[in-house]
Amino acid sequence: MTKRGPTLEDVARQAGVSRATVSRVVNGVRNVDPEIQRAVRRAIDRTGYTPNRAARSLVTRRTGAVALVLSAVGEAFAARVFADPFFGRVVDGAVASLRERGVQPVLLVAESDDARGQVLEYLRQGAADGALVVSLDVGDPLPAMLVTAGVPTVLFGRPRDGVRTGFVDLDNEAGARLAAGHLLALGRRRPATIAAPVSAPAARERLAGFRAALAAAGIEDVPVVRGLFTMASGRQAMARLLREHPGLDGVFAANDLMAQGACQYLREQGVSVPGEVAVVGFDDSGAATECRPPLTTVRQPVEEMAAAMARLLLDQLRGAAETSALFEPVLVVRESA
Repeated sequence: MTKRGPTLEDVARQAGVSRATVSRVVNGVRNVDPEIQRAVRRAIDRTGYTPNRAARSLVTRRTGAVALVLSAVGEAFAARVFADPFFGRVVDGAVASLRERGVQPVLLVAESDDARGQVLEYLRQGAADGALVVSLDVGDPLPAMLVTAGVPTVLFGRPRDGVRTGFVDLDNEAGARLAAGHLLALGRRRPATIAAPVSAPAARERLAGFRAALAAAGIEDVPVVRGLFTMASGRQAMARLLREHPGLDGVFAANDLMAQGACQYLREQGVSVPGEVAVVGFDDSGAATECRPPLTTVRQPVEEMAAAMARLLLDQLRGAAETSALFEPVLVVRESA
């Protein structure tokens, strides 16, 4: 005779609650007392109960999975995504938050029109309950495509072109103002910036915030060279800035990798950091501590932001109104400025 597996009734007896309460916890229904939830989850662990996801999906019309979509317009997608620690941090934060809630992440990549069409069709067919979208370009059509198709969606970064959906973002202008204010406090009066590519969602805000803070201090002429969010592009931009503006005394780079490349180039040229040129980055990623000298940077709490994306989407799936979360940047002072 085949031994039956543990049932909802077994869990209910172990937890000292009703079968209906166990079902509500297993199905992620809100408004269950946190202490009761903990008791039920302990009972699930003790009994070894495993929810029947197929049966559960028939009742809830949910798959128990959420898509994490990395989307871009243009070439060199793999180089852009996998060379930048930002994306790994997004995945870490989102996946941890989803798994805490018993939801499986599904990673999807949309690097072309064909791929975007496939992602859209996959989600329209109900293969996942919703999408967490990280878009690399302001002109990316995928967010609008998903929202128009009725796919529950939360974005990393503010929606563009009138798209109405949930999102998380950082106050990028405020972060750039922090960087400018720090350089000014150090007495730097000839700063420059290695800006983000014009297609990057945060590019305009970071450049505008930096320029505005310097303009308020009477510095109107700020040299700008754009990079590609890579260490190599930071080196190239720094070389050009030194060549064209040899008297500069401070640099703000729109991400840590470009700032690290700038510091590397300055060191190779015998220019002391921060003695002759102070350098400030953005993100507070692993590149900031790997940099020599360690990088002063503006912290973007990427993991917390990605976890908030997951929470917002799951709340949306439970009927909550579309909401957003705006995070505040923090200046992290190390040795480069």
